Amino acid sequence: MPTFGRHICLYTPPLFEQTNNMDKIIGLQWDEMFIPSLSLLEVFVRGTLTYWIIYICLRVFRRGTGQLSISDLLLITMISDAAQNAMAGTYESISEGAVLIVTLVFWDYAIDFMGYKKILFGKFARPEPILLIRNGRLLKANMEKQLMDEEELNGLLRENGVDDYKTVKTCYLESTGNISVILKESEK
Repeated sequence: MPTFGRHICLYTPPLFEQTNNMDKIIGLQWDEMFIPSLSLLEVFVRGTLTYWIIYICLRVFRRGTGQLSISDLLLITMISDAAQNAMAGTYESISEGAVLIVTLVFWDYAIDFMGYKKILFGKFARPEPILLIRNGRLLKANMEKQLMDEEELNGLLRENGVDDYKTVKTCYLESTGNISVILKESEK
């Protein structure tokens, strides 16, 4: 007996659609992978401008304290996400990503090199140490400029094995964000 309209029909795509689906699974689009969709010079310029904008903002508005806090990590993550499109636009090829990565690494190295050689902006790249304690006295004006309170400074001193800031001859906030401590000589 025939069953009209009740039989199961499995749809089989034509042969050319099957090969396109297989190409999506195991095929490679070599031209899309290596041939840039943007000018590589444009990717370099975008990466350079974005790097310098972020560098200047972080250098002017943030101070280092040796270790990254949760808020620092959050800021860096959000900046990287926000800067992604500004740096690269919409790129799809490996060559564009490689040029962007090389651009960022280049500027990071160039700034360190120029700071080391004191070229152009050595003091900007590597600022002078800031005196925080002199002869057991806190220099509150310098601490305020660095947005550092006494509790934070005491914590950094404890990390350096110092219990009381009154035993410190000098304490500097270095350009690396670490503090260096020289203790008073004990009386004999």
